[in-house]
Amino acid sequence: MCLGVPGKVVSVEGQVALVDFFGVRRETRLDVIDEPVGPGDYVLNHVGFAIRKIPAEDIRETLSLYELLLREAGGDMMADDVRGEIEAARGAARQEAARA
Repeated sequence: MCLGVPGKVVSVEGQVALVDFFGVRRETRLDVIDEPVGPGDYVLNHVGFAIRKIPAEDIRETLSLYELLLREAGGDMMADDVRGEIEAARGAARQEAARA
């Protein structure tokens, strides 16, 4: 199974966007996306590539379904991995903020 992760575009520079995934910011390639995006748009990311712009009318439902997937996955290793990455990034961000 492949998992696409929804995220909000923070900024765009050329073919790279900075995207916020539930509080974790990552650079995401825009080479294969289906239409132009800008700050505030939502994209579906797969292995570092934005593969689809999420239509504005679908954003709320998409984010809700993804959060439900994470909550209900229970012992699902992929969901555990996603949760672990999110928590690790949040912890690193807290540590960085504490040092500043």
